[in-house]
Amino acid sequence: MPQDMPPVGGYGPVQYKRNLPAPGFRPTTLLLGMGAIMIFGFYKLGQGIREQNEYAREKMWSRIHLIPLLQAEEDRDLVRRHLADQAREKELLGENVKAYNSDRYVRPTFAVTPSNVTK
Repeated sequence: MPQDMPPVGGYGPVQYKRNLPAPGFRPTTLLLGMGAIMIFGFYKLGQGIREQNEYAREKMWSRIHLIPLLQAEEDRDLVRRHLADQAREKELLGENVKAYNSDRYVRPTFAVTPSNVTK
């Protein structure tokens, strides 16, 4: 009995591997997507830092412009206290005593605090 032989030219290739697509996105797509998200995040971070710097600059300049007003208010308070102090001295001593034997105004370097402090 003759044996079966392969056809001339041989059999076709046998497909033993499964040809399935990989699940999910390709690595280049994931890398590009993550890069785009990071670039957007850094952009928003830069915008936020720039806005905070602008707010800080505005706050600094508003304080700078308020300094003369606050200084004038403090000066008015010092003049009021000085005149009241001189009136009190005149009432107690009968005459105004010059500090440091000079007519020049000397700004007080002490603060009056209450005698009993309650919390």
